Amino acid sequence: MTQLQAVYQTENNLSAEEFIDVLVSSTLGERRPVDDAARILKMLNNAGLIITARIDGMLVGVARSLTDFAYCTYLSDLAVRKEFQGLGIGKELIRQTKLVSEPAKLILLSAPAAVEYYPHIGMVKHDNCYLLYDIKDLK
Repeated sequence: MTQLQAVYQTENNLSAEEFIDVLVSSTLGERRPVDDAARILKMLNNAGLIITARIDGMLVGVARSLTDFAYCTYLSDLAVRKEFQGLGIGKELIRQTKLVSEPAKLILLSAPAAVEYYPHIGMVKHDNCYLLYDIKDLK
């Protein structure tokens, strides 16, 4: 593949259709409600920060975060189209997210296939994360 230059920008008005397309083409769509456009739109509208990567206008990557811009930034979706993975786009989306949300610490939950990626780029693994999927599980 020839060297392609991605343009990174804050794009908090990203359309649900473009977001779904990137999620599906990155495999992240397997773990996101891509068949529910209304829910995806709600995810986009309530995100505090969306950084995109575009090549020749085509959306190739997205970092969608919830943040207070002071203490924590939860990078909830990091998606790069499969054909553009391995080019540093994901790492740059993380860098851009961190730059915009400083001094907040950046937090993410890894997709199973990416567990080894994050330590490789300098992120620190944290073992004290807990999830609650269903309110009925709360005791």
